Amino acid sequence: MKNPSVPTLEDVAREANVSTATVSRCLNSPERVVEKTRKRVLAAVSRLGYSPNFGARALAAKRTNTIGAVIPTMENAIFARGLQAFQEVVSENDATLLVASSAYRQDLEETQIRNLVARGADALLLIGDDRDDKIYEFLNKRGIPYVVAWSYRDDNNHCFVGFDNRSAAKEMATKIIGLGHSRIGMIAGLTRNNDRARDRVLGVKDAITEHGLNVDDLHVIEAEYSFAEGGNAVEHLLSLEPRPTAIVCGNDILAVGAMKRARSLGIQIPDQLSITGFDDIEVCSVVEPSLTTIHVPHRSMGKTAARSLFAMMEGDAICASSHLETYVVERQSLAAPPKS
Repeated sequence: MKNPSVPTLEDVAREANVSTATVSRCLNSPERVVEKTRKRVLAAVSRLGYSPNFGARALAAKRTNTIGAVIPTMENAIFARGLQAFQEVVSENDATLLVASSAYRQDLEETQIRNLVARGADALLLIGDDRDDKIYEFLNKRGIPYVVAWSYRDDNNHCFVGFDNRSAAKEMATKIIGLGHSRIGMIAGLTRNNDRARDRVLGVKDAITEHGLNVDDLHVIEAEYSFAEGGNAVEHLLSLEPRPTAIVCGNDILAVGAMKRARSLGIQIPDQLSITGFDDIEVCSVVEPSLTTIHVPHRSMGKTAARSLFAMMEGDAICASSHLETYVVERQSLAAPPKS
């Protein structure tokens, strides 16, 4: 069966008995058209099923109003809240968000960045700054604004909208040591191609060194971000002699997985073992015991990152980086170490 012809701008104008210029104004600048005419045009658009020619509009405006985002994973909630807030600002600006997931693979991320630019993305949201310099050169040569989120550094090479992962992890480790723990383990995310995971390990080591403990006694296990991997890692740490009295986790998913496995092995938390997380996603307050973690301002970060991109797209060539604060949220999974 032959498909009916696609309705055109001229068809809408004829249906509404107005000029094509009036139809265009109704769709692009509705405030410039009187209400009665606007309603008649929009009714015609609805009846005919008309959709503006996106390619033609983009060509005329030299902009597609499309924002790209490349995130490391969609498999858990780590990036969900920040990306939702980012999307809200994108929608407020009548733009479209295209999201790709790199599975923490640098080669795949580079391909996705190039593909998004090839498809007309006006700007990009990137997570962390651990990528080849040639990608930044590629974006700069093409005049594509980008924001690096979930990370922050004191340099002018990039526009950062995020937080200091190293300092946040150090704050948590300092809290743990202050309670009397000296045997500490860590379940970190995979550090290859992941500056956030590496910085969190360094932050824990900073606190250990600063408090006169032996950093060589810190047992670090790298794990993929999943409940199961958090469980496997804690099982290994609990097999050590002497075993840790506190375990710092690189994110809340690993921490919840570690708590669940430890409890299945008969370990009481926090009486026999303290476990902490990082991110403060929703699950932290509903697990038993509730999880002590680092609060990350996901929504503020997402909104600020989007606003920074739109400011650059409107002509602000230099983006002022935004350093957002994190803090320890004390709940039930952290306590003083058991008495020997």
